[in-house]
Amino acid sequence: MTIGAGIFLIAVGAILKFATNIHVQGLSIDTIGVILMIAGAVGLLIGLFQEIVWSRRTRPLAPGEVPPVEERREVRDPAYREQPPRY
Repeated sequence: MTIGAGIFLIAVGAILKFATNIHVQGLSIDTIGVILMIAGAVGLLIGLFQEIVWSRRTRPLAPGEVPPVEERREVRDPAYREQPPRY
């Protein structure tokens, strides 16, 4: 769940809980609002956690510190063979 979806669920749940006075037999709109607010808060926390843990931001380098070298490997299909150019 994204951060925006979590905020949306919290807003919809708050509207159902505090801004409506609809009564449906066998269904509590207030309870549904509370459930949506809890689900939105959990989704918001998961989204924030995901952003913090999996972000690709690096820490600032200290003066004189060398940035780490990033290794990249090129993977090719084993069946692929380069053919010499034909003249």
